[in-house]
Amino acid sequence: MAALSLSVLAPLSALASERKVDNQYVDVSAYLTSEADIEAWYQLTRNLKQNFDDICGDTFCEGEYSNIESLRFRCSVHALTGRMGQCVWVFAASNEEVDPATGVVTVDARTWTCQAPLAPRTTMQKFLAALAGNAPLYATLPRTQTTIYDGLVTCL
Repeated sequence: MAALSLSVLAPLSALASERKVDNQYVDVSAYLTSEADIEAWYQLTRNLKQNFDDICGDTFCEGEYSNIESLRFRCSVHALTGRMGQCVWVFAASNEEVDPATGVVTVDARTWTCQAPLAPRTTMQKFLAALAGNAPLYATLPRTQTTIYDGLVTCL
């Protein structure tokens, strides 16, 4: 009887864990497995940061927050299908004022979480291919007419 119970429960247990994996999104770093894809991801994130640094002073870094820094670009990927859930780019900046009478420095710190304008059902492979190269900030995202830069304009 105990053996029969275990044999009935085993398939249910496997089905339950299959459902968990089926609906599971993971960080891109947990999804990519090939050396080429991993290197493509790291190159993409380095190039995005460099692209942002190159234009910051003439665009987003004018005005009150002149020291905006890119902190991290991060994406979620469906573990089984490779479809992307969301990509966000996190930035931080500050504005400091010195009180001339007291010498106290007042800091106004700020963060931004900017979403990349991904099309539904974009796969990680198509994303990496579309944004390969030295200027991913300006590359058209798969199945869209927009770029990551376009997403920053509405965010920063």
